[in-house]
Amino acid sequence: MKNNTLTLDQFKDKHYGEIGTLKRDKLEEGYENFKIGSLIHEARLVKGMTQEELAQKVGTTKSYISKIENNIKEVRLSTLKKIVEMGLGGELDLSIKF
Repeated sequence: MKNNTLTLDQFKDKHYGEIGTLKRDKLEEGYENFKIGSLIHEARLVKGMTQEELAQKVGTTKSYISKIENNIKEVRLSTLKKIVEMGLGGELDLSIKF
């Protein structure tokens, strides 16, 4: 019996092209934005906060927090820093990988 199972990277290569192609880069960028929203959502729930409470701490609106969490709006780095540090009481850790 032939195994037709692909790894996630193989699937992305096959359907979106290799890393560095426009279609693949758009996919990866979209995933990063989705991941940021998901991380904010999860951290907010762990802290027992509503979107409204987080928005008040950061000085923005519930609607904006919702849009970030649901991958409708990209978050600016300065706003992400406020959300993590002021709103959630955390520390933003960024890295550059090659």
